[in-house]
Amino acid sequence: MASGSRRTFARLGSQRARETIDAVAITATGIVRGREAQPDAYTAPGLTLRGAAAIFAGTFSARLLVPVVIATAVLRVCLGGWRWWDLGIAAIILGAQPFTEWIIHVTVLHLKPRTVGRVTIDPLSSRRHRQHHADPKILGLVLVPRPIMVATCLTNVLVFWLITPTWRLALSGMVTAYAMYLTYEWVHFLIHSSYRPKHWYYRYIYRAHRLHHYRNENYWFGVTVHLADHVLRTFPGKDDVPVSATAFTLGVEPTG
Repeated sequence: MASGSRRTFARLGSQRARETIDAVAITATGIVRGREAQPDAYTAPGLTLRGAAAIFAGTFSARLLVPVVIATAVLRVCLGGWRWWDLGIAAIILGAQPFTEWIIHVTVLHLKPRTVGRVTIDPLSSRRHRQHHADPKILGLVLVPRPIMVATCLTNVLVFWLITPTWRLALSGMVTAYAMYLTYEWVHFLIHSSYRPKHWYYRYIYRAHRLHHYRNENYWFGVTVHLADHVLRTFPGKDDVPVSATAFTLGVEPTG
């Protein structure tokens, strides 16, 4: 586990919490390392933006989303027939992004296991996100799980085909959605790396996301943008909320 996480636990003064998180982190490491390599440079001091980009380029997220963005963009350009609604659908998707991130983070990623009869409802996305909170530096847990990413890319084709009147407009929507997806993965990847922010906006989202992980998991739900946090009042000052004892477990005991 990262030394920063251990220092946080020491400050919390909870031996039980430390043992719980250690168990989850070990499980998470065993699951993910075979899927996504953990380059030493990702968490080593002195990581440059170019170095981070080189690591990101080798991830499954980049290898899937970059070609998908390029292919859909090229196809859209080839079809031509541009209308104002092409800009309109892009504006709708980008405008909804802050609230999309917030809703998914709160209702899906932080979903606790629920038992209905003999069935336990605990989606892969929720399990992986708990593991991500347990050890935020594991690259394979930072990124969206592969099955979910593939499913999302395929589902977008059907969704935009159903909600738009033409394939031209559908492709405009898909290009925007896929580009936003890629941006989300890149930003989240970068925040959890050892790269230190230089631009004011990156410093702003970097600090907020780290407060979510290391201060209190009930606030600062945005990643690329925090408009929804401000609107929905989940962007308090650092000292306005207590340090949470469940920031690394999300309140769920590990099962193995």
